[in-house]
Amino acid sequence: MSERVLNFTVILFWISVILIYPMMISIYVTLPLFIGFSGLMLVIGIDDDKYVYSLFSLIYMFNLELNLSLPLLLAPISVVIFYILIKNRLHFLKLCKKCVYIATIIFINLIYFILLAGYDFINSQDSINYNSLIVYSLIYDIILSVII
Repeated sequence: MSERVLNFTVILFWISVILIYPMMISIYVTLPLFIGFSGLMLVIGIDDDKYVYSLFSLIYMFNLELNLSLPLLLAPISVVIFYILIKNRLHFLKLCKKCVYIATIIFINLIYFILLAGYDFINSQDSINYNSLIVYSLIYDIILSVII
């Protein structure tokens, strides 16, 4: 019985993080976005058949884009582009699991910000300020990937 309660508590914690953290980012703009980390969780969920990871990751991305008024579904599209074009080319890093995680996060963030810059250029707007906060967010994404 206690294991079921613990599992329920863990799931409840992650659901609250997924739903509340993007709202906190819209208030406190210096918090990292964790786009790369959520993309990494989506890739891990797809590869290892852990569909809860994929579901939570997609909900987080969708909620983040809604709360920050970013282009809808741009983060999942960047993960799909990474998964199709780049993921299989990282086979030389397979011996170092953390290296694969770090490379995945860097590529997903890079693809996302390139797509966002293209979106901003086409629509003549600024969705996000391209300054040191993006580097700050990338560094926190990498630290989180090393921790797991």
